[in-house]
Order: sequence, then C-alpha cells, then structure tokens
Amino acid sequence: MADQAVSPNAAGNDIPRVSNTSLFFALLLIAVSGYFMVWGLDYTNYNHVALFVLATLFGIFMAFNIGGNDVANSFGTSVGAGTLMIKQALVVAAIFEVSGAVLAGGEVTKTIRKGIVDLSGMTVDPMQFVYIMMAALLAAALWLLFATKKGWPVSTTHSIIGGIVGSSIALGVVLSGADAALSLVHWGQIASIAVSWVLSPLLGGAVAYLLFFHIKKHILRYNEEAEQELKSIKSLKLEHKQTHKQAFERLSELQQLAYTNAMVRDAQALSEADFQPEELESDYYKGLRDIEARRDNIDAYKALENWVPLIAALGGMIITSMLLFKGLKNLELGLSTLNNFMIMIMVGAAIWMATYIFAKTLKGEDLNRSTFLMFSWMQVFTASGFAFSHGSNDIANAIGPFAAILDVLRTDAVGAQAAVPMVAMVTFGVALIAGLWFIGKEVIQTVGHDLTAMHPSSGFAAELAAATVVMAASLMGLPVSSTHILIGAVLGVGMVNRNANWKLMKPIALAWVITLPAAAIISAIAFLVLRSIF
Repeated sequence: MADQAVSPNAAGNDIPRVSNTSLFFALLLIAVSGYFMVWGLDYTNYNHVALFVLATLFGIFMAFNIGGNDVANSFGTSVGAGTLMIKQALVVAAIFEVSGAVLAGGEVTKTIRKGIVDLSGMTVDPMQFVYIMMAALLAAALWLLFATKKGWPVSTTHSIIGGIVGSSIALGVVLSGADAALSLVHWGQIASIAVSWVLSPLLGGAVAYLLFFHIKKHILRYNEEAEQELKSIKSLKLEHKQTHKQAFERLSELQQLAYTNAMVRDAQALSEADFQPEELESDYYKGLRDIEARRDNIDAYKALENWVPLIAALGGMIITSMLLFKGLKNLELGLSTLNNFMIMIMVGAAIWMATYIFAKTLKGEDLNRSTFLMFSWMQVFTASGFAFSHGSNDIANAIGPFAAILDVLRTDAVGAQAAVPMVAMVTFGVALIAGLWFIGKEVIQTVGHDLTAMHPSSGFAAELAAATVVMAASLMGLPVSSTHILIGAVLGVGMVNRNANWKLMKPIALAWVITLPAAAIISAIAFLVLRSIF
C-alpha cells in the first residue's frame, strides 16, 4: 500500500511525502467526522457534549479498524491473486461496503449485541450503560488495531462481544459483587462462540478444498495438459519443416522443380472449400496435414467453455442468495421465498450465458491468460457481493453500540432498540474505507500472500466457499465467524496446492482464542476509567 512517497531535501535527507490518495482520505475522514459531530450535537440536544464527542471518536476509531482488519481480510484474496490492485480494491470496497451499509444496514439495531449479557436484573443508570458501550467500542478497536498491525485477521464480532462482556462484568462487580456480575453473562452464547473457533475454519476449509480440488482437476490441470500438448505439436511442426528442408536440399535440381510444383498444387488444394486429404501429393503437406489434424483434435478451450460457465453460474446464485436472504433482508422488499429462488435461477442462467460467450470470444488466445482473465472477472463479482453483504451486516459491530449511545444521550433512557441515523452509516462507512487504505496492508499480505500463494481461480474458490458456508450456516443457525471461515477457505486452497503456511496459522489461531478475553479485559479497565472520570 503505497501511501507514502519519499523526496530528498536540500541537505540530502529523506523526507516522507504523503501521497495525494492518503491526503484525500485523511481530509475526507476529518471532514465527514466534523460534520457528523456538528449534526450529532444537535441530534442529542447538546446533552453530555464531552461524552458525545468522545463516543464519536471511539465509534469512528472502531469503524476505522474494522476497515483495516475485516474489510482487508475480505479483499486479501483478490489483491493477493493479482485480480485487483489495492486502489481498485479500495474503489470496490468503497462502493459495495458503504452501499451495503447505507441501503441495507437496517433502521434499528439491538442495544446489546447478540444477547450476550443481561442487564435487566440490575438497575442500570443510563450513563452507566453509555460507559459500557463506549468501553466496548474502545476495547474492540484497540484489539483490532493490535491484531491488524500484526497482520492477524480476527473476528470483529467477537471483539465487540468481548468488549461488552468485559465492561458489563465490571459494572456488575461495582454494583453487586463478582458472583452476581458473572451471572449477567449468557455463558451458553460464549460456548457457541468457542464452538465457532473450530467449526468456522473447518467448514470453510472443507468446502474450499472440495471446490478448488475440482477446479484444479477439471480446469487447471486439463488446461496445463492441453497447453503442453500444443507446445509439443508446435515443436513437432517445426521439426517437420526442418526435416523436409534438409531432404529437399538433397534432391537434384529436376526433382526439386517437380517437388516444388507438387507443393504449389497442394497449397492451392488446401485453400479450396471442398478439399480432400487424398488430393495431397507432397510428403511435406501430407505430414503437415496430419500434424494440423492432431492439433485440431485437442479441444484446448473445452474446460473454459464447459466447466467455467457452470461454476460461474453456481457462484452467481450463491452470491445472489447472500444478497437476497442477508444483505437485502432489512429492506423488506416483499419477496417470497419462491421469488428469491426464481431470481437466483435467472441470475445463474444469465451468468452462465455471459460466461460461455466470453469463453468463446477468447478462443485462439493464450490459454493461461484466458484462464486468468475469466477467473479474475468471476472473483471481482464474488468479492463485490461479499463486500455488499459484509457492509449490510457487519458494520453493525461499530454502529450498534454507538447507536445505543446516541439514543441514550438523546433520550436519557435505555431502550431495547436504537435508531441508526443515515448520516452515521455514511460516516462510519467512510471511516471503514479509510482504515482499509491506511492500515489494511498487513492483513491483505497475510490473507493474499503469506498463508498460501493465490491465483484468481484459487481466490475465487476461497471467496465462493466462504460465501457458501456463511449462507448455509445462517440458514441453519450455526455459530460461525465469516473471518474464520475465509481463513479456513484460504488454507483449504493451500492444502490442495500443498503450500499452506501452517506455521503462520498458529499465532492467528491463538489470536482468535484470546480475542474475546483480551477485549473483555481492556473494556473492563476502560469502563472503570470512564466511570471515574465522568
């Protein structure tokens, strides 16, 4: 991520120069944040101004780090495969992540994420509740920042849940003692999160392994064999020409003349529409005809024309299902289940047709380049759909607690739900993209390069496998993490290629395990500090 350039000064020292892109995002984030604060002060009736300003900074900081970790994790495969450059990934993320958040992010959010704690048994002052959410935001953001700088992709949902648990327990200890505080936590939910640490990467890895195994077997390996055969025929053709040249030179002048006339007649015969192989007179053209026939029998583009359109159609249907059943569910479009399935089938058919025609247009081009190009387009599609769904759902990790804070500051009461103002969605969306640009490099490097080598075909397989598992798990109510699923999918691809970096996976897995307790500890400390200051 080239966010800095270097220019020499007069003394010969190197002075870092901020790039125009970095300057643009910095100024945009400052401008949007400033506007939101002005709007928010009026929205909250200038109640608790200092708390509002601090909470806004915590919320934007959280969204910034979600962009640096979670969004970077989502686009790591595309960048690592060479499908997208970082600036192109930024554009795609900006469009689809923010669109997902703004269009389908939901009008309300529950004030306590995932029902992980129950504060109904205690008399909680509204300001105490604000401190809980502020501490949770700060703790989750700090943990995400630490993990991001290490290049570890971690779950933002687990981070914010850990933050809420930690600050809630701290409040419970203050009000009722340690035993009562621990009883606030729904430990069954914590157990389901622990299950997701194992279940998510296993499911992601298994699906990605099966998908990429078949892609490699039926497409990549077939293309490699076809390419080798074409190269062999090309060499054979060259050898045939050299052999006949040498033989021609050994002929007498009269024989050369007769052979040349025969070759001229053969060349003329080959150009005629009703040509028959039996018409050939010269050994040269007879041999050349056999070589050409052998080449014609190699259907080099068979895999791209038969298998790729089917896989693309399947991918399109799965991504469409994510959008219909998850990404757009909050819009209440009034579509029945049958309507949704019909839309999925139509999208799949359209993608199959478009991909098949695209493969036909590439016939005659370099086979490896054609394969790269087709899977690149497919990967952009899956990445865009994943980004929209991610923006519509996971940005609530930052918006949810902050919306609850805004509601309390405005009404001086704790409600069961809190409205999510559109301006907050836009502000946090901008912070998300800024985080991707400024600090997403390490996580992109981990996901796109360090865990395993990426090609558009393997990146597509990983993204599609992750989308499939996320969708299936949502329908079945299984506790999974999209981050953990994608990492498992990347490792599944690496297992097929036998180049998975298990050594790097050890600190990442450890980070997954300690995410919740680490965020909880930081949040508890932050809560006590906030409570003592305000």
